[in-house]
Amino acid sequence: MSVDRGHVISPGRVNLLGEHVDYNDGLVLPVAIDRSVNIHFRRTEEKQITLHAHDLGEECCIIPEKLDEKAAVDGTPLPGWALYPAGVIWNLLRYDFRIEGFTAGFRSNIPIGAGLSSSAAVEVGFAVVCAALGGWQLDRMTMARICQEAEREYVGVNCGLMDQFACACGVHNHALVLDTRSLAYRSIPLPPDTSIVIADSSMRRSLVTSAYNDRRRDCEAAVAYFHAIDPSIRALRDVTPQWFLTAENELPAGIFRHARHVVEEIARVDEAIRLLEKNDSRGFGRLMYQTHTSLRDLYEVSSPELDILVEGAASFEGCLGARLTGAGFAGCTVNLVRSDCVDRFIRQLETDYSSKTGLQAAIFATHPVDGAHLS
Repeated sequence: MSVDRGHVISPGRVNLLGEHVDYNDGLVLPVAIDRSVNIHFRRTEEKQITLHAHDLGEECCIIPEKLDEKAAVDGTPLPGWALYPAGVIWNLLRYDFRIEGFTAGFRSNIPIGAGLSSSAAVEVGFAVVCAALGGWQLDRMTMARICQEAEREYVGVNCGLMDQFACACGVHNHALVLDTRSLAYRSIPLPPDTSIVIADSSMRRSLVTSAYNDRRRDCEAAVAYFHAIDPSIRALRDVTPQWFLTAENELPAGIFRHARHVVEEIARVDEAIRLLEKNDSRGFGRLMYQTHTSLRDLYEVSSPELDILVEGAASFEGCLGARLTGAGFAGCTVNLVRSDCVDRFIRQLETDYSSKTGLQAAIFATHPVDGAHLS
């Protein structure tokens, strides 16, 4: 059943564990968070779609059937922000979904460029808008994949599936376990009496794309080495940590370090799932600290600011675990904190970070929420 107007809430996401393993067929543990993109929309009689980006004070009109040109109605190139909703509409049309004319305004309280999937939230949110107006159904994994394809093929960002998946499939008070090889997934409750706290370093990334591509090539080189030994090896997921260590003198040092992080991180996620099933919050937090050390020393994607945030968190007794989240180099850390300590933790971490860097971190508590939906 279609609607003529409505309000869609589309959450951001943070990844608790499983960093840089999605392109190595590993398991990831994201959660959808209560920072979100809010979209208010209404049907129109015109065939065009009018988009209002309230946070930027900009608007753009598009004609769905002419989106191949990546141009607005007036012929000017689409602004960068408009590529994300336009790409989703473009890809839905490729799948023969009916797209109605509408006007939509959206704003977000997800920090942009902080690794919390603001772009994926926009994509999934507009997919929900189009489904509501068109009166058609789309299962959430298919929706996530259509949005991922839009970002890769229309926007031109070679992203994995995890971001769109978490924004679409989030479950209240649960983490998601996604197998990036089979795309099987399930939800798992988070330990009671714990809270997720995100600390935004206020630093934004530079040179991330080249560094990401370098790391990805190193992982592919390591896979090629093991595949030559055993042709059944398809990804680093197929290599055990014990077997991997035997290659220390065979692989170049940089490739060995980077691939070692991935192999050991995949094993950490397996252990983390078992700990969550036992409500072992301290054990899970210990793995978060291990992941940060690995991302810093082996994968080499941390930064002085992120390290200061994690070290400051570790000095607080009520913090069970902390690590950088996302691509790295800047952005945010994610912290698992005892719920009765959250306010004190935030105040202490803000003070510690400011005194050591001269910067102001935006630190806030969040909780897992449902995926994008009509409100």
